[in-house]
Amino acid sequence: MADRRRRDRIHEIIFEADTPAGKWFDIGLLVLIVLSVIVVMLESSQEWYEAHGPTFVVLEWIFTVIFTIEYFMRLYITIKPIKYALSFYGIIDLVAILPSYLGYFLVGSQYFVIIRVLRLLRVFRIFKLGKFLTEGDQLRRALAASRNKIMVFLFTVTLLVTIIGSIMYLIEGGADNTGFSSIPKSVYWAIVTLTTVGYGDITPQTAIGQFLSAIVMILGYAIIAVPTGIVTNEMLNSNRNVRPSNTQVCRYCAREGHADDATYCKYCGGRLNET
Repeated sequence: MADRRRRDRIHEIIFEADTPAGKWFDIGLLVLIVLSVIVVMLESSQEWYEAHGPTFVVLEWIFTVIFTIEYFMRLYITIKPIKYALSFYGIIDLVAILPSYLGYFLVGSQYFVIIRVLRLLRVFRIFKLGKFLTEGDQLRRALAASRNKIMVFLFTVTLLVTIIGSIMYLIEGGADNTGFSSIPKSVYWAIVTLTTVGYGDITPQTAIGQFLSAIVMILGYAIIAVPTGIVTNEMLNSNRNVRPSNTQVCRYCAREGHADDATYCKYCGGRLNET
C-alpha cells in the first residue's frame, strides 16, 4: 500500500502539472531538453567541437543519465509499462537516450560512421517539447479534423501539376537546352513553380511557355492559401467545441486529454484517481 501511494505521488509529479511539484518538474525537464538540443547543435560545428569537445561529452552524458532515469521512472510508475513504452513520447524518450549508449558500446573504427549517424538521433529530444505546449494539442486536433480536406486538396494539386507539366512538355519539349526533356522533369518544374520556390534550373524559352509560367506563379499564391484556410477554420471550430481539460494522465495507458470532471480514462476505462 505504501509502495502504491509512493508511485501515485511520483506519477502526479512526473506526468501531471496540477501541483507545484509537477510544474517545477516540467519546467526543469523543459530546460534540460532545450539545453541538450543546443549542445547537440553546437557539437556539430567543427570549430565549437575543437574548442569545447570534452565539455560537450560531459554535458551529453549528464543529460543522457538524467533522461535515462526519467524514462525508467515513467515505466516504473505506469501500471502497464508497455503502453507507455510503445506510445509516441515513450519511443521518443528511448530514441533520445539510445545513441549515447550505442556510441559507447560499439567501439571500433568499422562502426564510426554508424555511430556518427546515430548521434544525430539525439535531436529527437526536441519532440519531447511537445509535452509542454498545450497549444500544440489544439493544432493537432485541427490537423486531424481537416485531414480529409487536405488529402483532397493534395490530390487536386497533384493532378494540377501533372497536367501543367505535361502541357509544358508539349510546349517546350522540342526547344534546345530548356531542361524539359521529359514529362517527369516538366512536372518537377511545375511543382517548383507552383510552390513559388523557383530554383531556376529549368526555365521556359518560348513565349507561350513563359506565359504559362506566369499563370502558374500567380496560381501558386492561391494554392498556398487553401490549406492555411482549412486548418484555421478547424482551429476556430476547435476553440468553440473544446471541453475543459487538465493534465491528468491515465496510469494504465499513459494517455491524457481528459475532462476536469472525468473519473475514468476515455481511452482504456481505467480509473484516473485511485485515491
